[in-house]
Amino acid sequence: MSVFGSFATDPAGFAYRSMSVSPRKRTCGRVPICFSPYLYRARNLVERFFNKIKHCRQVATRYDKLAANYLAFVQLASIRLWLRVNESAS
Repeated sequence: MSVFGSFATDPAGFAYRSMSVSPRKRTCGRVPICFSPYLYRARNLVERFFNKIKHCRQVATRYDKLAANYLAFVQLASIRLWLRVNESAS
């Protein structure tokens, strides 16, 4: 059996790729992951809010030089999003 790079040939002459097998990681003795569905839900809501607010181009690219102007536009975009959500509910 000859080896050329990562390919090997069997006695019949067919080439195949040799793969190394790594041992499986042991899961026993691991500390369970701390998971809180309430924190996950809150974090998910915040991430979804920022994803929706970044659809406003001025927020996503930050055209404003002053932080106060940028904050004002973020507040306007938040109000616009809030009005859109509450308008459809009523």
